[in-house]
Amino acid sequence: MTAVPGVPSRRGVLRAGGAGALFAAGGALTGCGRDGDGGVGSDGRVTIQMWHGQTDIAARVIKGLVAEFERTHPEIRVDLGGGVLADAMLQKVTAALASGSYPDIAYVFGSDLASVARSPQVVDLTDHVRGGATPWRTYWAPAREAVTVNGRVRAVPALLDCLAVVCNKKLFAVAGLDLPEAGWTWREFTDTARRLTDADKGRFGTGWPGTGDEDTVWRLWPLVWDLGGDVIADDGRSIGFAEEGVRALEVVRDLARDRSVYVDPKPGSEQMYQVFLSGRMGMVPTAPWQLPDIEQAGLDYHVVPLPSFSRRPLTISGPDTWTLFDNGMARAAAARTFVTWLIQPAQDSRWDVRAGSLPLSRRSEDRPAWREHADRTPGLSVFTEAVSSARVRPVHPAYPRISRSLGRAVVSVLLGRASPADAVRSCAQESNAALLIPR
Repeated sequence: MTAVPGVPSRRGVLRAGGAGALFAAGGALTGCGRDGDGGVGSDGRVTIQMWHGQTDIAARVIKGLVAEFERTHPEIRVDLGGGVLADAMLQKVTAALASGSYPDIAYVFGSDLASVARSPQVVDLTDHVRGGATPWRTYWAPAREAVTVNGRVRAVPALLDCLAVVCNKKLFAVAGLDLPEAGWTWREFTDTARRLTDADKGRFGTGWPGTGDEDTVWRLWPLVWDLGGDVIADDGRSIGFAEEGVRALEVVRDLARDRSVYVDPKPGSEQMYQVFLSGRMGMVPTAPWQLPDIEQAGLDYHVVPLPSFSRRPLTISGPDTWTLFDNGMARAAAARTFVTWLIQPAQDSRWDVRAGSLPLSRRSEDRPAWREHADRTPGLSVFTEAVSSARVRPVHPAYPRISRSLGRAVVSVLLGRASPADAVRSCAQESNAALLIPR
């Protein structure tokens, strides 16, 4: 996709290979990242290192916030050197833990947190966020759930999003179709996609990432959840979508059969979004960070909540995190102080407006900066309202394996190589084996 300038990829591409190495490194190198002086300089200031994972505009926002923090907290210095873009952060953190030289704070995708949190170097923030100045109780539920592993808070939320459908008003008018409204169904979605499609003019009804990565997968979970399924069954030893996944994939099959879906063959979904931005796609499920590019392209657009089978609202959120690592008491305390300040509503609302996030809490949503931003951005309120019906993927170390196998299943159906039933059957074999591995 063409992301908001300066905003890292929000697709959360899973890099499961390396999770085992991460745990092994963490278990073998306890305390190796700690400085002998505890991070306290000769001037009495504590220096912490932050791998923020951002580029361009979002990086400038972080730098501005850090400068403000340092002015108001002269005893702490935040070093923004080092690190990599968010898409490669898991590998970077894995290598850092293995070498014993890791940062104090890193931007970690929510889908990677369970793997990272297996390292004892990850700071447990449970008591800190529930008993201190962190607005924990006012966070949206997805933000809280995405940073909680086995009942413990292992990070703080850095970014909040959710999926909705953006429609090209012009193409709907050309096809003689009314714009969809909240409460529509997946059957109505596939019918609309078929009617929007015009092969002679190279026009598609909708699009779906076709590489099998997490961007391919996370779009299917709302369908599974709405049907009563789950990612992992209650027994924890098998997938929870053996039946529901078949019906969910039947929606994908219908789109493929009707040739109404553009299947993006490249990682990142950039081509899919370019097709939409060029006016050759009628609908695209996406997140709020895509709206600035849509506005810049001059499209007259309409935002509507995701369809459902039940006509009840349901979407998915994929929050990312600020994860803290233990480099000694002084640096850990300074890191906690900084992230606590960073996620307060005054700072969070500034980050949300510039970096493409939704407000982490109701208090952030009520800030004037966000209210003004929402008022001047058509459709943004649909995403904000949808967060209340959002669910998150399980923060489970086996999730990367499940995602990888389901990604292959989705692609096989998109390309007409397997039936929904066969695709789910193959996915279940690999995923269930991954769930049986002791962790």
